Amino acid sequence: MTAPTRPTRVVLVDGHLMMRQGLRALLHGEAGVAVVAEAGTTGEAVAAVAATRPDVVVLDIRLGAAEEEGIELCRRLSREPGGSVLVLTTDLTESLMLAVLRAGARGILVKDSDFTALVRAIIDVRSGRSAFDSRTAAVAAKLLTRTRNAPRLTRRERDILSLIARGLSNRAIGGRLYISETTVKFHVANLMRKTGASSRTEAVFKAGRLGLI
Repeated sequence: MTAPTRPTRVVLVDGHLMMRQGLRALLHGEAGVAVVAEAGTTGEAVAAVAATRPDVVVLDIRLGAAEEEGIELCRRLSREPGGSVLVLTTDLTESLMLAVLRAGARGILVKDSDFTALVRAIIDVRSGRSAFDSRTAAVAAKLLTRTRNAPRLTRRERDILSLIARGLSNRAIGGRLYISETTVKFHVANLMRKTGASSRTEAVFKAGRLGLI
C-alpha cells in the first residue's frame, strides 16, 4: 500500500480529560498525524466523527463505567464513514479482544505501549491494515488459532446454541424456532458432540471460548 500523502486525521475518544489532553499533546508535534477533534462521551464521539470524518478514531474502550459502552460505541462507529477504530485498553483479556474485533475495531493496543507503537498503529489503521502491539498480537494469534480449530456449526445449531445460552429449555427453543422438541434435541446432541461437551452448560462455555457465540 502507498503511504498517506496527507496527515492522518484523528479523533480522540476518552472519558478522562487529562488522558485526552496528554494524547493530543503527544500527537501534536508528530508529522503525519493531526488531531481534528476529541470526545469524552458516546454522544460527543458520534457527533465528532460525523462532523470531521476522520481517518482513525482512537478509542479508550473503558469510555464509561464498563467496557460494554466502549464496545457498543466501537460497533457503531465502525459502521460510519470515518469509522476506522483503534482501541486502547488498560487490561487485556481474550474475551475483550474477541468482543473488540467483533465490534469492528481495526486494531487494539494496551495503554502502556510506547508512543512509537501508537503512531505506527494509527498509520496502519488508516492504511487498512490491522494494528497490534506485542501483547495484543499474541492474544490475537491465540484467538485465531482457536477459531481455525473450532468446529463448524450450521446456522440452526448457532441459533439453538444462542437460545441455550439464554436459558431456554428444549421445548421453549422449539416454540421460538417453530420446530419440534425432538428436532431441538437432535441439534443439541450434535452441538455437544461437535464441542466435546457433556452438558448444555459446558457446550455454551466451550462455544464461547471458541468464539462461536
